[in-house]
Amino acid sequence: MSAPAPDPSSSPTAPRARDIGLGVGDLPTGAHNALTDVPGIRVGHTTLIDPPRVHSGVTAIVPEGVSPARPLPAGVFVGNGYGKLLGSTQVAELGALETPVLLTSTLSAFRVADALVGWTLDRPGNEGVRSVNPVVGECNDGLLSDIRSRPVREEHVRAALAGASGGPVAEGCVGAGTGTAALGFKAGVGTSSRRPVLAGREVTLGVLVQANFGGTLRISGRTVTPVDVGLPDPDAGPNRGSCMVVAATDAPLDARQLTRVARRAVYALARVGAGYGHGSGDYGLAFATRPLGEAAGPAVLPDDRLDPLFVAVLDAVEEAVLNSLLTATTITGPHGRTRHPLPAGPLLDLLGRAG
Repeated sequence: MSAPAPDPSSSPTAPRARDIGLGVGDLPTGAHNALTDVPGIRVGHTTLIDPPRVHSGVTAIVPEGVSPARPLPAGVFVGNGYGKLLGSTQVAELGALETPVLLTSTLSAFRVADALVGWTLDRPGNEGVRSVNPVVGECNDGLLSDIRSRPVREEHVRAALAGASGGPVAEGCVGAGTGTAALGFKAGVGTSSRRPVLAGREVTLGVLVQANFGGTLRISGRTVTPVDVGLPDPDAGPNRGSCMVVAATDAPLDARQLTRVARRAVYALARVGAGYGHGSGDYGLAFATRPLGEAAGPAVLPDDRLDPLFVAVLDAVEEAVLNSLLTATTITGPHGRTRHPLPAGPLLDLLGRAG
């Protein structure tokens, strides 16, 4: 396979949910309506394309300064454990995130984890490190890619980490979302953010989803199938897939509270019609940007002040999934299966007819 291909995420004219009047909730978004609106968070992708055989890649979420010596508070929630979130048991046990969070294809997860360990050991200041807990999530892109080829390699991981940046985040068929599909449509990576007020202080929460799950899409209470918007009826097969949801915030939270945020990130998938089937791995990971044990900054918020943050994560995840469906592109995989993105025009016509 050739070198990483240019990101085929979406054409410059592909709308996001908010562009067509489908923004979720009343809370304001950050400047880019993306995970990178949280200060200190960067996102990078390496996209691998060799049609029709390979549509895969890796996505890197890189918090500034995170390391085994400077972990961030984190929590994890498993909605259905049919999947792999490498490193999750240590995160759950210690409430600490030691590395960037990487997302990829199921059978590439182990190579990606090894590459992340190597990258971490190579970082300045980690010369004495003897243990690393790499955090790597995955979705099965075998419907639209040759998953057994395990195309993601160390150089692709390092490229995603090196290319991680702030600002707008590429969505759709890019990085870890290149070969994923959800709710009968082509999906991929989606992101969104919110700026709730907690205890008189505005904070930022951002999410990124790798959408690859079954069910029937619901928008504004109405079910939407591919046939409803003029697309072929997909051979959906079993209600399986996965969704990795990563949330970050600059709110002063501890690991237990972040687990509560992660739990609601998984709950939010029900809003868009997730089936949570037997074969679906539904995981939420949430972390805060203030390092564990850092004395500076405000004290941890009391639990009874967190409701606006819970609303924020529910709304942001719902909108991020919609973004992943709208910004994707049509892909046909090695087995002749095709998935199409959610088309904005026919969708608006459908919702308009429904009032």
